[in-house]
Amino acid sequence: MSGDLAPTTGVAGRYASALFALAKETSALEAIEAELKAFNASIAASADLRDFLKSPVYGRDEQVGGLTALAEKAGFGALTTNFLKLVATNRRLFALEGMIDVFMKLAAAHRGEVTAQAISAAAMNNEQVKSLRLEIERQVGKAVNLETRVDPDLLGGLVVKIGSQMIDSSLRTKLNRLRTVMKEA
Repeated sequence: MSGDLAPTTGVAGRYASALFALAKETSALEAIEAELKAFNASIAASADLRDFLKSPVYGRDEQVGGLTALAEKAGFGALTTNFLKLVATNRRLFALEGMIDVFMKLAAAHRGEVTAQAISAAAMNNEQVKSLRLEIERQVGKAVNLETRVDPDLLGGLVVKIGSQMIDSSLRTKLNRLRTVMKEA
């Protein structure tokens, strides 16, 4: 259980925990989660936005103004907008992605979900993703929020991460094990 509490430590954890508590208190958890997902997608899609968030070149007022404008344009609610402004005012934008990640984990845990990540050598179709999600749910006994991504370096197979557990059935790992065994022989 201590592994579940670990994400709430540090700067990202403190800010995310505070936002999560406010979201629960105001019954705005789903709305804030959706807004943060949208903002996180914007960060992932824009190198300029990532630079803006992490660069010390921009002053506090520029960052607060920029985030306020982004939040208004995106139609974010007051709580999300104020959170982004607070993070900018306190010069903690470098940790914003971590804050969003911790918030998402807290929200998933609140719903009784487990977050899992599946990394495959090739893109999985919807049926494969569904089948994998069902198998993980059967193993852990909880609903699973499955994130998938492709890593062609795996060559084949799959790597599944559930919390701190990792199941690596990738061809790359199997070849590395074989190489190690052959060196020992």
